Amino acid sequence: MDNQSRTLLDQAIGLNFDEDQKDVSSPRNGQVILVEDCVETSGAFLIHHLLKRALSPRSSSLVIFLAFAQPFSHYDRILRKMGCNLSAQRDNKKFIFFDLLMFQCPAGGAKFNEDGVLELYGKIQKAIEMNVSTNGKRTITVMIDDVCLMEVAANGSTDCVLDFLHYCHTLTVEFGCHLALLTHKDIYSDVERPTFILQMKYLADVVIKTEPLATGLATDVHGQLTVLNKDKGSGSMKQGISYFHYRVKENCIECSYPGTMTC
Repeated sequence: MDNQSRTLLDQAIGLNFDEDQKDVSSPRNGQVILVEDCVETSGAFLIHHLLKRALSPRSSSLVIFLAFAQPFSHYDRILRKMGCNLSAQRDNKKFIFFDLLMFQCPAGGAKFNEDGVLELYGKIQKAIEMNVSTNGKRTITVMIDDVCLMEVAANGSTDCVLDFLHYCHTLTVEFGCHLALLTHKDIYSDVERPTFILQMKYLADVVIKTEPLATGLATDVHGQLTVLNKDKGSGSMKQGISYFHYRVKENCIECSYPGTMTC
């Protein structure tokens, strides 16, 4: 991704993972970023982008990754193309990977129920506390790919998943952690009152939507992004909305304002 593309998207998100640009003397609560995609335009590339940004070589940040969608090898292969070695990051204790694919296989005996939720949250909290005690003020990001599959693992119990997300949300206040989530809006398109996704949007400070182009397919543009950034400062609840076209490449993504992207 070139500097202009990176600046457009990262400024719209308003999230800075780089510790060398952060005023650690004035810590603030971490942000919750919700990526909402659809069948036509997968948002997985945004999770990859956020993951790479969180593991910036200029910082000692920690990422705790909850994988319900893919095995470690999948993310490692993609991030290597983007110039980030997840295996090395894991060995350096900067990347903690929870492989939760087993919850998709009932025959395996794994259950993501209330007890499972508390157990998983306990492991995350313990990992954070250990790193905070060892490394002090360290930027920590918890990422979940993806929330819809977490709901599947919970046998459709939205209450169970929402409880877990609320637990994780407390980490943004207690430890200043960032939280990044991926969900799919198509799954709730037939629901009259999609309480689950509305709850996630309520928790989110930033909502990034991936959608196909309103004008149809284009060879040089893969879709459009809508970034809703809630400004909760001063109690005013102002909202900033940004619109971008994007193109996904093998090792990066390119973003631009509508009508300005060239081949």
